[in-house]
This record gives sequence, structure tokens and C-alpha cells, in this order.
Amino acid sequence: MLSVFRKLSWYFKEQWIRYTLAITALIIANIIIVIPPMIVGEVIDQIQYNRITTESFIELVTWFVVLMISAYVVSIYWDYTLFGRAILLEKKMRSQLMNHFMKMTPIFFGRYRTGDLLARSTNDLKAIMMTAGYGILTLVDSTVFLFLIVGIMAMTISWQLTLAALIPLPIMALAIQKYGKSIHERFMKAQSAFSELNNDTLESIQGARVIRAFVQERQDEKRFADKTEDVFLKNIDVAKMDALFEPTVKLLVGLSYTIGLGYGSYLVMQGMLTIGQLVTFNVYLGMLIWPMFSIGELINVMQRGNASLDRTDELLSHKPDVDEPADPKTIERPDSIEFHQLTFRYPGADRNDLTDFHATIQQGETVGFVGKTGAGKTTIFRQLLREYPPTEQGHLTINGVPIQEFPLAKTREWIGYVPQDHILFSKTVRENILFGNPKAIDEDIHHILELASLKEDIENLPEGLDTVVGESGVTLSGGQKQRVSLARALIRDPEILILDDSLSAVDGKTEAKIIDHLKRARANQTTLIAAHRLSAVQHAHQIFVLEDGKVVEHGTHDELMKQHGWYSIQFAIQQMEGGE
Repeated sequence: MLSVFRKLSWYFKEQWIRYTLAITALIIANIIIVIPPMIVGEVIDQIQYNRITTESFIELVTWFVVLMISAYVVSIYWDYTLFGRAILLEKKMRSQLMNHFMKMTPIFFGRYRTGDLLARSTNDLKAIMMTAGYGILTLVDSTVFLFLIVGIMAMTISWQLTLAALIPLPIMALAIQKYGKSIHERFMKAQSAFSELNNDTLESIQGARVIRAFVQERQDEKRFADKTEDVFLKNIDVAKMDALFEPTVKLLVGLSYTIGLGYGSYLVMQGMLTIGQLVTFNVYLGMLIWPMFSIGELINVMQRGNASLDRTDELLSHKPDVDEPADPKTIERPDSIEFHQLTFRYPGADRNDLTDFHATIQQGETVGFVGKTGAGKTTIFRQLLREYPPTEQGHLTINGVPIQEFPLAKTREWIGYVPQDHILFSKTVRENILFGNPKAIDEDIHHILELASLKEDIENLPEGLDTVVGESGVTLSGGQKQRVSLARALIRDPEILILDDSLSAVDGKTEAKIIDHLKRARANQTTLIAAHRLSAVQHAHQIFVLEDGKVVEHGTHDELMKQHGWYSIQFAIQQMEGGE
């Protein structure tokens, strides 16, 4: 059970001063709290034996008030310090998770769905935070406070009465152990079901337009209802076990009360206890309710925290697939890119997605990659983006140096990437473009809008550059989204610009304007273009035609037209169709 504290030992060591102060203050508050019942018992006995005086009464009341105020002040301090550290842990782990996600490659995100990652980053971190705060509180109260009260009851009142009143404790320990194991298992299932619900909800929201287009609203509602019902039932299973804790503790505490009151009354009648001592003893029994109940709470919180920490550690245990080099190399700029007989296969695939790919690309060249869907165009770009570990067959070099010997940040700093799936943030057009270069000024933005043939579109938006694009750019058309993504990459002024079929949603005339702008603006920089519309690569210095991951044709536009292969046939077809 306490293994969760061992797993969090790194944080407790880091914050040991604060935790020491909080726990010390908590113990002091507990010590202060056990004194007032003694004062109450003393007052009762003095009244019974007519020994009470005005002075002694005022003195006892004064002590009582001072102790209560002291306990109040100390309690505020430990509460703020203890739970403040717990909230800080949640913050640190959330940042740790986000930093970890940023280092992960598509292999990791193919294994874990977005909804699952969101659940682990919210619900599970909340459970861990409770462990570091409420868990410490219940641990101290179920041990120190419990033994403190029991010790005082045994030493100052009657050890026989104390022993008799505590007979139910072993029964409670056995019940709690059984409940705790069951809660751990059920909570793991509940969290897993919540992850599934999260993921399905995210997919439904993102695919709302598709769902409506195919008139699948009812089916999606039913699917959501089924998932919700599953989460509900699994959480009900957890709640059922939770519900057993408090009644069990109260039943056993009530049994202790019965024993204490019955046997205590007998001892009073035998003259072995005073009425004041019996009253004090019963007050202490009442104070024992929380420490005994906190044993159950401790098990509950620990099991939840342990389950959540295991789920979080599972994510953090994944090492980045692409490592930083031990001895990083540096160059001023990428003058040449060379693929040397590169062969690549995606994890889990049963065939190569790229086979013996060889290419030499010089600075300032525009290179086109064409072919059927799935031919391997994007796979080539992913090698440059270093989304996967280096392959065992062949290698990729920049200026003659293997790309894996450069720092990741450096290689990605050279690249401006416009993916097939244009991803826009729920911010303004200006903020989406400046994401590529936060230091750019309005003059730079307007220049880039010209290059991307986006200026007129922006002027027609309600707030111009300050128009909020909505969730994933929902307020923009497909062509506008692509051009905003292009502008975001261009404003970086990258040494290598990668356009991965990123002009497919614009019309032929706009595409021609953009290509013409890029030819002039990037005459001395490298541009790599993957496209299905061959007019986008017609001007390229070299064009690679791919099929099943292999190069089947290579040359300039004119050279490929003379070969009368796939390229020339496809180009002729597209020209007859109006370039579309």
C-alpha cells in the first residue's frame, strides 16, 4: 500500500523541508487538540467534589481558549503548506508529461490514443495530487494521532478500559485490507473506461461534420451513451467499495463506544474511575473516530494514487525513439542532402515503405516527389524530420554528416514543414502565422501573405488578421487553411521547405501563383514538394516518381516527358482535365 510513497520519494526528497514543517505542525496541532478533554474532565471532577473556585475555573477556561486558538493557527499553517506542496506536484508532473509528449514520435502516439493521454494527464494526476496531500494527512492521523490518543487514554485514565475499547481494531484492519485490494482493481478499470470515453468524445467532436453528413447522429449518440454507461457502472463498482468503508468504521467505532461506556460505567461504580475521567475517556473515543476512519481513507487514497501513478509512470517510462547524439556535430547551413540507398519500414509493417532510395539534393534546388497514394512521398520527408529512429539499411546525410549526429532542435530549425493534415490552433490568423516565428513584425506577415496568395482572403475576413479561426480552423475553407499553414512555414524563412501535398485544396490558378512566388523568393534555398497535381512540380530541378517505395522514374519535367512513362501519361491526363 505505502509503495506509492516510495514511488514519490523523489518529490518528497526535493520538498523535504516543506513536508517536514507541515508534518511537524500537524503533529503539534494533534498534541494540542488532545489536551482540552483533560481540562473538561478536571472541571467535572472539581465540580463533583466541590473543589471548584472562580479563579481555577477562569484559569481552566483561559487555557482551553488559548489551546483552541493555537490549534486553529497551527492547523492553517500545516493545511496550506501540505496541500500547497501537493498542488505543486500536480503542476510539475503535468509539465513533465507535456515535455515528455513533445519528445515522443509517431510510434508512441500510435500506441496511446489522445483521449487516454488526456485522462492520464487530468484524472490520474488529480489522484496523485490527493495522495501527496490528503494521503500524508491520513497517514499521520491514522498513526501518530491514533497512537497519541490511545497512549493518553491508557496512561492517564485506564489501560484496562482502553484495551477493551480497542478490541474491534484488528477486525477493522482485516476489512480495510480486503476493501483496499478490491478498490485498486476496480479503480484501474474505471480509469481505463474513462480513457475510452475521452477518446470517443474527442473523435465525435472532431468528426462532427462527417457524422452529420452521413446522418450518423443517432448511432453516435447511442455509442456515446453505451460508453457513458460503462464508465458509470465501473465507477459505481468503485463507489460500492467506497461505501463500505465509512459504515464499517462507524460500526466498529460504535462497538468501541458501547464497550467503553459499559465497562467504564462499571469501573466508576467500582470506584476505579471518576466521572470526569469517564467523560474524558468518551471524548477521546469520539476523537478516535477520525483516526480510525482515516485508516480506511488512507487505504482508499493510496490505492487510487498507486493505480494512477502506475498509469502515469507507464507513459513516462517510454524512452524517445529518436535520441540526441552523444557528440553532436554542427554546421552553418545545410548545403547538400543525400539519401544513400535508404530503406525504411514502419513499425509493425510487413513490407518496406521505402526501398534503396538514393538522391542528392543541393542547396537552392526544388525537388518534386510524385506517385500514387502510399508510394512513399511522406515517408521520405519523415526521415528528414527525424520522426523515426535511423534505419539499419542506408543512411541520410547533410553536408556529408549523418543526420542523427546533429541535435534534433538544429535539424528541425532548418526545416519549414507544411503537412498534408493542416493543423491550426484555436487562435487568430495572426497568432497561427506567428507560431512559425514569434519575432516577426506586421511587415513580414504581409510579405508572407503575398507569397502564399492569402492577402485578399485575409482582407475579406471579418477581423482580418485578428479573426479567430475556431477549433482546428473551422471558420476557414480548406484552401485557406492550407495557405495559412504555408504562411506559418514561410515566415520562418527555412533553409529547407517541405510541402507535403499542401496545395491540393487550392485551385490551379492560385497554385500557379504560389509556385511562381516561391520560385522567386526561394531561389537560393531548398524546397521539397510532394504533390498529386504534377503542375506543382513542373518547375523542379529534379523529380522523383515513386511506386511502392521505389523510384521508377527520375529527371526534370522535360526528361520525364520524353520517357513516356507514368509521369508523362499522368501529366497529359491532368492537362486534358484542365490541370485539376
